[in-house]
Amino acid sequence: MDEMQQTRPGVLRRIIAFPLTLMIIEFVAVAVIAGASSWALLKVVSRNTPVETLGALALGVIVIAIYLACRRWIERVPNDELPLTAFPREMPLGLLIGAGLFTLMTGIVALLGGLSIERVNGMGALWSMLSLAITSGVFEEVLFRGILLRHVEAMLGTWAALVITSLLFGLAHLSNPDSSLFAALAIAMEAGILLGAAYLWKRRLWVPIGIHAAWNFTQGWVFSVPVSGGRAPTGLFVTSRQGAEWLTGGDFGLEASVVAMAIATLAGLLLLVRVVRQGGIRPPMWVSAPSPVPLA
Repeated sequence: MDEMQQTRPGVLRRIIAFPLTLMIIEFVAVAVIAGASSWALLKVVSRNTPVETLGALALGVIVIAIYLACRRWIERVPNDELPLTAFPREMPLGLLIGAGLFTLMTGIVALLGGLSIERVNGMGALWSMLSLAITSGVFEEVLFRGILLRHVEAMLGTWAALVITSLLFGLAHLSNPDSSLFAALAIAMEAGILLGAAYLWKRRLWVPIGIHAAWNFTQGWVFSVPVSGGRAPTGLFVTSRQGAEWLTGGDFGLEASVVAMAIATLAGLLLLVRVVRQGGIRPPMWVSAPSPVPLA
């Protein structure tokens, strides 16, 4: 009994170690420090230059370092979500999935008459699009999957965490230029489910970071389509979109297309099937996880 009392964490430690507390501390730490670092970088780097991309890489390293520091010194757990040993395998896989899905979706929209390629433009805003892909991929995945999904799952279980973080991800894009309720719903369905499932699949962040970065880079630079609203960037191909908004996504971009919603959501559901089959669904904190069945 004396040994148990000596090893039992104190009240303050138990409060800090509670998932809700950890979620708030880590979210604020990453958001504030990364936001300040991003503001400082924008003041000193020129747009659409290699220096901007180097700055984005530096920001990505800062975000990862803050997150891993929180995991190490506040949660007191090892680095099992961003191990460098998994990077050479999982980052290319995520990049391939993200670029492949957006290219497939764009091809279907083009076949339906919603998009056409007019000419090859050249380099365009290559460095700016690389920078956007890196910062959005790392920053948003650490916040939404590494912090929010993981801690909500620890409290409410996998299914509730996936639904809540998907809705929050969609709502976060509601303030974007040319956004709408349908665009936010599309982001919640296609990106929230797909990226959440990609995290749950490996229980690491490299794959969802790769998917997110490649998705944004492919739409912004390769096809010159607005990235979650706003002006269309100058990319590799000069493209034009025509037809109904349900097909083209309107001013928000192809992410608000029904085709994008269907393709990306289906891919996410297929990944979720794999997660279920490998036993990756966790119950709420008030339900005991079933004991593993012994092998015959």
